[in-house]
Amino acid sequence: MRKAITALAVTLGLGGCAVGPDYEPPEVDLPEDWPEHSLLADEEREAWQDWWQRFDDPTLDQLVERAAADNLDIRLQAARLQEARARLGLARAEQMPTVDLQAEAARDRPSAAAQRGLPEGFEPGTGTENLFSLSGVLGYEVDLFGRLARSREAAEALLLESVFSQDAVRLNVIADVVATYFDLRTAQRQLEITERTLESREETYELEQVRYEAGETDELTLRQAQAELETTRAEIPLRRERVQTLEGVLGVLVGMSPSELMAYDDMDLGERTSLMDISLPEEVPGLLPSELLERRPDVRAAEAEVMAATAGIGVAEADRLPRLNLAALMGTAATDVSDLFSSAAETWSVGASVAGPLFDFGRGRAGVETAEALAEQARTRYLATVTIAFNEVRDALMLYQTSGERVQAIRDQVAAVERTLDLAELRYGEGFIGFIEVLDAQRALLAAELALAEAVRDRLNATATLFKALGGGWEYPPSATEEAFSREGSEAPEGDDQTVRLAGSNRADG
Repeated sequence: MRKAITALAVTLGLGGCAVGPDYEPPEVDLPEDWPEHSLLADEEREAWQDWWQRFDDPTLDQLVERAAADNLDIRLQAARLQEARARLGLARAEQMPTVDLQAEAARDRPSAAAQRGLPEGFEPGTGTENLFSLSGVLGYEVDLFGRLARSREAAEALLLESVFSQDAVRLNVIADVVATYFDLRTAQRQLEITERTLESREETYELEQVRYEAGETDELTLRQAQAELETTRAEIPLRRERVQTLEGVLGVLVGMSPSELMAYDDMDLGERTSLMDISLPEEVPGLLPSELLERRPDVRAAEAEVMAATAGIGVAEADRLPRLNLAALMGTAATDVSDLFSSAAETWSVGASVAGPLFDFGRGRAGVETAEALAEQARTRYLATVTIAFNEVRDALMLYQTSGERVQAIRDQVAAVERTLDLAELRYGEGFIGFIEVLDAQRALLAAELALAEAVRDRLNATATLFKALGGGWEYPPSATEEAFSREGSEAPEGDDQTVRLAGSNRADG
């Protein structure tokens, strides 16, 4: 008996031995520093958590807040996170014993004909018999080779991936809201410029009409003024269409329902902020290249996928090995209900079984090879995600720099064209030049003002793009890893340093 207990204890102790490779982070050749750029500052990162607030636009803040709560893509990711959390709960439960309650009631009548030929002295049953039983059944799989442990490890990694994927979707949605909002403000600005230009064209046409009727100018000049007026008037519907289209896009991003989208003529955006009044952050906090891997949620989601795929190899290898199952039953059985709980009706049994593949004709090996191929795919996707992330930062830094230079150049252009128009109108009034020179200056001013609005928009979008490329805020909302695991009633997974870093670095240290 002592030998049996010792053997059982050794068997249970072997449950912590997991087959398959442990996770090791893929090696990535990272730069030591970013290219020198005045945009990067050493300011505290906590101040940039809600990075869109740096544009100092209350309407934008409200839109982002609603999008974070009602956007359908974010809600879909939240549902996927719930699924991953439930799968982790299942994986944890698989490591625990099962306790079942079993109740049976049977009534039968033996066949006398089937009992003929039995030994002498045995009288076949001819009556009807009852049998009642009530028992508890305990089952437990001893995790000899770590199959269940690896399954739980994979489920934990998949939960991390869901958390980070939700953060990535949230970041993308917020960036889309910010960019679309800037596009809308630009379209509104361009509509205002065109409407103001239309009023100017109308005044010019009326003035030329008075001069024509007074014989001070010819019909050609009058018709040129009229043609320019109608050309400007024709642009108004297109500008309005652009504004309404962007309002609809913004409505979808912030999670408006179909009835809300169809019920409005002009989206209520609160007090209108002029495009030129939106604040432009001059700097973003400094960030080492190595820290980008922890700040970008898409990179962290890709790394969690590698962790899950690595654990999947262990699951596949453990499936090729025997499984040890323990079972115990304790209950009562009697032919009469009144005798069920008597001492004579007690019954019990204990047992163990070992089962494993003997000849599977390569099924197990194919499963391991499949898991290894999936892990290699995950590692490759991770490396590709990291490369794309650094390229996006590089492009975003360059875009920010060039967009600033373009804004300044077009501002100078607008000032020069305004002076040109003033001089052209003065010289035309004095009769030194023809009306066509005035029209050319007016067209140039309209084009320059429209281009300036686009350049300011590009500058704002370049800043938002850089925030997005660097991982958005520098402290994630409470949808992160710690909360995800706390809902399961336990802490984030412990293991090698990389696992702890991935699971616990969801909030920046500042």
